[in-house]
Amino acid sequence: MSLSDDPLFLQEMADVTPIKHQHQTQTAQTWPNPLRVTDAQLAKRAAAEQHELLPLLPTDPYLFKPLKPDDVVSYKMDGIQDEVFTQLRLGKYRFNTVLDLHQYRLLQARETLLNYVLSAYENGERNILVIHGKGYKSKPYAALMKSAVCHWLRFIEPVTAYHSATKECGGVGALFVMLKKSQQKRIENGELNRKGRGFR
Repeated sequence: MSLSDDPLFLQEMADVTPIKHQHQTQTAQTWPNPLRVTDAQLAKRAAAEQHELLPLLPTDPYLFKPLKPDDVVSYKMDGIQDEVFTQLRLGKYRFNTVLDLHQYRLLQARETLLNYVLSAYENGERNILVIHGKGYKSKPYAALMKSAVCHWLRFIEPVTAYHSATKECGGVGALFVMLKKSQQKRIENGELNRKGRGFR
């Protein structure tokens, strides 16, 4: 007595469950979004930009235009609308990043400022607060850190404008800093606009 081929095959395969559908589902779930920039890519890009920008940011105190501790300071690139700049000056824009440079030496302050600005920019932030202090007793001249920060910000590419903060946020010892819209945010906004048009 012997079993035919078909019953023997069915007997051997009785406890086997199909996996084809499950495999396809897992594959579909793990496909990366080609437009999404990863954290590692953002960090690599910021590090490259920092390496390129550092030589443009001197730490010699005599290369800065000396400011006075109580000076109100401001700067804006060409193309920034007056109304937008007024809103910045009045502290109307929300910020998440706050950098306090009190007690920093110039070398450390330069690298920290650059890192914070580039990180905020890559994360899509448009405004940050930088606290430099007034520096009445700083050497070799008063307002050294304030003078340095105002000089450096003009050479950090994502920065489009800055203005002394409102009294509530530090007054002339701090700056509201405006940044360009990051490339990632431009892509995300483009996707939202396309989706919005699709529902009309």
